[in-house]
Amino acid sequence: MSMECSLIPELKCDDYEQSLIFYRDMLGFDVMYVREDEGFAMLEYQGSQLMIDSLRHCSRFVTGMMEKPYGRGVSFQIRTADVDAIYKRAKDNSLQIFLPMETKWYGVPNKDIEVGNKQFLVQDPDGYLLRFYEDLGERQLEK
Repeated sequence: MSMECSLIPELKCDDYEQSLIFYRDMLGFDVMYVREDEGFAMLEYQGSQLMIDSLRHCSRFVTGMMEKPYGRGVSFQIRTADVDAIYKRAKDNSLQIFLPMETKWYGVPNKDIEVGNKQFLVQDPDGYLLRFYEDLGERQLEK
């Protein structure tokens, strides 16, 4: 487990234990370390990192009223080597699938290519959206 990520989101949560179970047990994130007395955990999934932090213990970085679903307007894109495996895991654990599995091709400005993702979105217990994706590479645009 590496500590080399350039951007690591810290997600505030109402129920630290529930969030830890969601990320660790249901989705398969590795626990890098925890501070149980603070309701804090640093987590990693195939190189992507995030932190969960209990609102009961730390509201220092909260800029306003917290109202669910948290993170409205934000989704966290998490690259995976096998999106089908984590999708199956999410479904097997009856997690809230926000967007079912899809294959999506995105145009690249000023180039005659598209880049592809196989992806789905799942919502965590506090309403944060996680978009797991597998890179499908690129393809030429049809003319």
